[in-house]
Amino acid sequence: MSTIHIRQELSELEASLRKEIGAHPEYLEVLGAHFANLSLGELIDKLALTPLAEQPLFCRLNKLDAAFCQLDLGLYGLCSDCEAEIESGRLNQDPTEQRCSACAEHYLHEHRHELRLTH
Repeated sequence: MSTIHIRQELSELEASLRKEIGAHPEYLEVLGAHFANLSLGELIDKLALTPLAEQPLFCRLNKLDAAFCQLDLGLYGLCSDCEAEIESGRLNQDPTEQRCSACAEHYLHEHRHELRLTH
């Protein structure tokens, strides 16, 4: 997949997430009516200071931002943990995927273990 195609797919995802933000009054209260003029980084920075940072939408915005950064650095499609190529099926399913299937499984296992230890 070409860089142009990937960037277009990520941009479409960003537009979709922005529509989702616009449909939730609690986001609009924090971001203001002109949130469409904010960059992705500015959106994340503003939301990070609020309880909305605990919501799945905030996590999706962060993953999108990371994917754009990886694309800019020429690292898109490489696992953030082991640096192996992420399987194309995983990227087709979620273009913001950060881990290969082996590292994702390990991360999920470790994260669940951490949750059990803290509760």
